[in-house]
Amino acid sequence: MDVEALVEGVLAGERRAVARAISLVEDGRPELAELSAGIYGATGRAATMGLTGAPGVGKSTIAAAVVGLARGLEHRVAVLAVDPTSPYTGGALLGDRVRMQEHATDPGVFIRSMATRGHLGGMALAAPEAVRVLDAAGYDHVLVETVGVGQAEVDVAAATDTAVVVLAPGMGDAVQMAKAGILEVADIFVVNKADKEGAGDVMRGLRQMLHLGAVRDWDPPVLLTTASDGAGIDDLWEAVQAHRAWLGTSGGLAAKRRARLLREVESLAAERFRERATSALERDPGLIEDLLDRRIDPYGAASRLGSLQGEGR
Repeated sequence: MDVEALVEGVLAGERRAVARAISLVEDGRPELAELSAGIYGATGRAATMGLTGAPGVGKSTIAAAVVGLARGLEHRVAVLAVDPTSPYTGGALLGDRVRMQEHATDPGVFIRSMATRGHLGGMALAAPEAVRVLDAAGYDHVLVETVGVGQAEVDVAAATDTAVVVLAPGMGDAVQMAKAGILEVADIFVVNKADKEGAGDVMRGLRQMLHLGAVRDWDPPVLLTTASDGAGIDDLWEAVQAHRAWLGTSGGLAAKRRARLLREVESLAAERFRERATSALERDPGLIEDLLDRRIDPYGAASRLGSLQGEGR
């Protein structure tokens, strides 16, 4: 692969180059390091928003409405639909593309579904790099949508500047969110399908859970929307812009991105250590037998692996 040409294509905003670069990220190809080095200097300008919540709450409909609003303001928008669980089923792929038909032919919109087919670090590593590809390509807004309320979704939400969590009446996912830690990472909460019975109860319950939690500098708003007819989308957009403005004035944006990069570098280093540890185990196949036969303890085995890795440099 001619990575230099690929980098040039991404920086020029060529859709085919952007698509190929994200495929490279998905697959965890060896050329990824060169691609990252080539585009990194052109990143950091896009406003990024994470959209997560349980299946069926209307995330794709909200995403399509937000894209339409942003395009009305003549902003270029990229949507990255992430499936953290399966490299084959496509997750939200079909739903996103069906619901975003009105934007499919718009040259100012880029829509891509993504799964981690080969990236050993999972979404914690793949999502931030894919977002950087879209950022470097010149999109003003990058919207990352993911399905579920588990740890993988926390990782994806944390890879964006503004994390939006979507709920709906009757879904019963608020407690699961509290368990997963999404309450702590969310910047905005949306109760969608507000025209259904119980939406007000979900909103009140969510606010109560937030007040029971730790005090935060930013008080996450809880909004009501009915995305199918566009109700409340303007309020969501204003809340996202307000959070972005607060991040800028409070210094939170720099702090958030610094912490995010630190976590990413730590994850990359850990993955490289795991790869080297696997290689070291192959050079010392008796280590597992020594562990099983109690001739060495796990701490001693780790020290032995460390010395083998040193010899293999």
